[in-house]
Amino acid sequence: MQSIRKKILMFILFSALSSLILSALFVNITINNTFKRYMEGVQQKRDTRIVQYFQQVYKRDGKWKSNSGEELMHEAYMSNYCITLMDKNKDVIWSMNPYKIQATMHMENMMGSNKGIYTTKTYEIKNEDKIVGYVSLGQYSSLLLSEEDVKFKSEINKSILLSIIFTILITIIISVYLSKEFSRPIKKVSDVSVELSKGNYNVNYNGHSNIVEIRNLEDSINDLREKLKKQEVLRKRLVSDISHEIRTPLNVLQNNLEAMVDGIFPINNENLNSLNDEVIRFGKLLDNLNVLKGFEEEGLALNMEKISLNGVIASVINDFTVTVEDKGLKIYFNEGNGKNYYILGDENKLKQVFINLISNSMKFAKDGGSIWVNIKENKKHIIVEVIDNGIGIKKEDLPFIFERLYRGDKSRHEREGSGIGLTIVKKIITLHSASINVESQWERGTKIIIIFKKLN
Repeated sequence: MQSIRKKILMFILFSALSSLILSALFVNITINNTFKRYMEGVQQKRDTRIVQYFQQVYKRDGKWKSNSGEELMHEAYMSNYCITLMDKNKDVIWSMNPYKIQATMHMENMMGSNKGIYTTKTYEIKNEDKIVGYVSLGQYSSLLLSEEDVKFKSEINKSILLSIIFTILITIIISVYLSKEFSRPIKKVSDVSVELSKGNYNVNYNGHSNIVEIRNLEDSINDLREKLKKQEVLRKRLVSDISHEIRTPLNVLQNNLEAMVDGIFPINNENLNSLNDEVIRFGKLLDNLNVLKGFEEEGLALNMEKISLNGVIASVINDFTVTVEDKGLKIYFNEGNGKNYYILGDENKLKQVFINLISNSMKFAKDGGSIWVNIKENKKHIIVEVIDNGIGIKKEDLPFIFERLYRGDKSRHEREGSGIGLTIVKKIITLHSASINVESQWERGTKIIIIFKKLN
């Protein structure tokens, strides 16, 4: 296995070098082909010029002489090509020796040890549209290059090679930098995830990448770390709370039964009823845990139908009328414009939601406190608010109020309850594709907001 840095580095280098080599080959081929066409053009112009020259010589003299055009011989030797002049019957008038060209130092410098194959081209010489002779031009390569031409091609190839070397160095430097820039934050995230998998939730990670996707990954791993850390705290607290909830009625039962066995407490109806109350309390806790287990199973069936949400709420509030009066509280139901608000839901399960919410508001209300239930709508949603002016919830407890058996502050923990009411509420709301949010200030009250999808 390879590290992500090595993978990125190899990928960038391979891509860059492949592109660079292909580009260099393309440039070299293009330059060579262009230069070749240019030299062929120059050579063709030279041949045309020589033919025209011999036409002028024949026109001037009216015939061929043994020295006709010999003044071109010096230029031909200097340029490494041979001229042979022939009459109209292709009899040689005069000719240059190609071996002299082959033996010159100039050719050695130009072609090295490989002199090439001697080739010739023959052109007609015309006068007044009649063929009066032929001129044959021979050379040891398809193109004759001067020292300047050879030097030019050499410099071009050298420049391309130097460009390749320089670009390779730049590519390596950039590749190393980019691979480090990409791999470093990812490696850090990987290291953090390994530590989290080992249960080390205190590992610190300060991400600072300016790449959006990597920054999102950094933020996500930090969020995960915080959530896992909170869940670990919550898990420990949950175990403690379950132990406390179960131990309390069992201790009461055990102590009272031991007292009765020892003769300290008389065995009478009052004491037996007290023990029975603890048994009932313990049974309710187990029943609530079983209810929660049922809600957490995906197979839970809901009886979904069109229902009037304000009708469900009004029914629940009506059931609390006597209890509210006995506690010296007041409850208000603001139905907005008095219309029916219809949603698709399970009426019994939603009644359970509002029973739990209003019960909580009553449980934590102050003497003479008030509870408000508001219902309103917008274009797509129906919004229900349950507001009280009770003791409220502390800021540090807000993220955990929907967790099992979590009851936060000790003053809330001392109130009667199993600690899973809001957990059940959250499960029912989620099953109805709705959302629930809580806003609260300690000693000032709590506001619970439930948002349902409006029935089209």
